[in-house]
Amino acid sequence: MSIETALRNYRISAWVTGIGLLVLVFIAMPLKYFFGQPELTSVVGVTHGFLYMIYIVCTLLLAERCRWRPLDALLILVAGTVPVASFVAERRVTHRVRAGQMPLSS
Repeated sequence: MSIETALRNYRISAWVTGIGLLVLVFIAMPLKYFFGQPELTSVVGVTHGFLYMIYIVCTLLLAERCRWRPLDALLILVAGTVPVASFVAERRVTHRVRAGQMPLSS
Protein backbone atom coordinates (compact mmCIF):
# COMPACT_ATOMS: atom_id res chain seq x y z
CA MET A 1 0.00 0.00 0.00
CA SER A 2 1.37 3.40 -0.97
CA ILE A 3 1.51 6.43 1.31
CA GLU A 4 -1.19 8.14 -0.76
CA THR A 5 -3.54 5.15 -0.35
CA ALA A 6 -2.83 4.99 3.38
CA LEU A 7 -3.45 8.74 3.61
CA ARG A 8 -6.76 8.45 1.75
CA ASN A 9 -7.91 5.65 4.06
CA TYR A 10 -6.83 7.64 7.12
CA ARG A 11 -8.69 10.74 5.93
CA ILE A 12 -11.91 8.83 5.34
CA SER A 13 -11.71 7.08 8.70
CA ALA A 14 -10.92 10.37 10.49
CA TRP A 15 -13.99 12.04 9.02
CA VAL A 16 -16.31 9.11 9.64
CA THR A 17 -15.04 8.69 13.20
CA GLY A 18 -15.34 12.42 13.85
CA ILE A 19 -18.90 12.59 12.55
CA GLY A 20 -19.85 9.53 14.60
CA LEU A 21 -18.40 11.11 17.73
CA LEU A 22 -20.25 14.38 17.11
CA VAL A 23 -23.53 12.49 16.71
CA LEU A 24 -22.82 10.57 19.92
CA VAL A 25 -21.86 13.60 22.01
CA PHE A 26 -24.24 16.24 20.69
CA ILE A 27 -27.33 14.23 19.73
CA ALA A 28 -27.42 10.76 21.31
CA MET A 29 -26.13 11.64 24.77
CA PRO A 30 -28.44 14.65 25.28
CA LEU A 31 -31.36 12.47 24.19
CA LYS A 32 -30.34 9.92 26.81
CA TYR A 33 -29.63 12.24 29.72
CA PHE A 34 -32.14 15.03 29.14
CA PHE A 35 -35.03 13.19 27.50
CA GLY A 36 -34.68 9.65 28.86
CA GLN A 37 -34.21 8.05 25.45
CA PRO A 38 -31.08 5.83 25.65
CA GLU A 39 -31.70 3.83 22.47
CA LEU A 40 -29.70 6.04 20.10
CA THR A 41 -26.77 6.15 22.53
CA SER A 42 -26.53 2.36 22.44
CA VAL A 43 -26.48 2.19 18.66
CA VAL A 44 -24.25 5.20 18.02
CA GLY A 45 -21.88 4.30 20.87
CA VAL A 46 -21.23 0.80 19.53
CA THR A 47 -20.97 2.11 15.97
CA HIS A 48 -18.47 4.79 16.99
CA GLY A 49 -16.43 2.18 18.87
CA PHE A 50 -16.26 -0.01 15.77
CA LEU A 51 -15.40 2.95 13.53
CA TYR A 52 -12.72 4.07 16.00
CA MET A 53 -11.07 0.65 15.68
CA ILE A 54 -10.91 1.18 11.91
CA TYR A 55 -9.46 4.67 12.56
CA ILE A 56 -6.77 3.07 14.74
CA VAL A 57 -5.78 0.64 12.00
CA CYS A 58 -5.74 3.33 9.30
CA THR A 59 -3.71 5.69 11.49
CA LEU A 60 -1.17 3.01 12.38
CA LEU A 61 -0.79 1.95 8.75
CA LEU A 62 -0.16 5.56 7.75
CA ALA A 63 2.24 6.02 10.66
CA GLU A 64 4.18 2.93 9.58
CA ARG A 65 4.34 4.04 5.93
CA CYS A 66 5.49 7.54 6.89
CA ARG A 67 7.79 6.39 9.71
CA TRP A 68 6.16 8.56 12.35
CA ARG A 69 7.49 8.65 15.87
CA PRO A 70 5.31 6.55 18.23
CA LEU A 71 4.27 9.63 20.23
CA ASP A 72 3.03 11.33 17.03
CA ALA A 73 0.92 8.29 16.17
CA LEU A 74 -0.44 8.11 19.71
CA LEU A 75 -1.50 11.76 19.71
CA ILE A 76 -3.20 11.36 16.34
CA LEU A 77 -5.01 8.30 17.72
CA VAL A 78 -6.23 10.30 20.72
CA ALA A 79 -7.69 12.87 18.32
CA GLY A 80 -10.34 10.29 17.41
CA THR A 81 -11.70 10.46 20.95
CA VAL A 82 -12.13 14.24 21.26
CA PRO A 83 -15.03 15.93 19.44
CA VAL A 84 -13.77 17.96 16.45
CA ALA A 85 -10.12 16.99 17.08
CA SER A 86 -10.15 14.31 14.38
CA PHE A 87 -11.02 16.97 11.79
CA VAL A 88 -8.21 19.25 12.93
CA ALA A 89 -5.74 16.35 13.04
CA GLU A 90 -6.82 15.15 9.59
CA ARG A 91 -6.11 18.54 8.01
CA ARG A 92 -2.73 18.85 9.68
CA VAL A 93 -1.71 15.27 8.91
CA THR A 94 -2.80 15.59 5.27
CA HIS A 95 -0.81 18.77 4.69
CA ARG A 96 2.28 17.53 6.49
CA VAL A 97 2.30 14.05 4.91
CA ARG A 98 1.97 15.55 1.45
CA ALA A 99 4.88 17.87 2.29
CA GLY A 100 6.94 14.91 3.51
CA GLN A 101 7.04 16.15 7.10
CA MET A 102 6.29 14.58 10.47
CA PRO A 103 2.68 15.25 11.54
CA LEU A 104 3.36 17.06 14.82
CA SER A 105 6.83 18.56 14.61
CA SER A 106 7.08 22.31 14.34
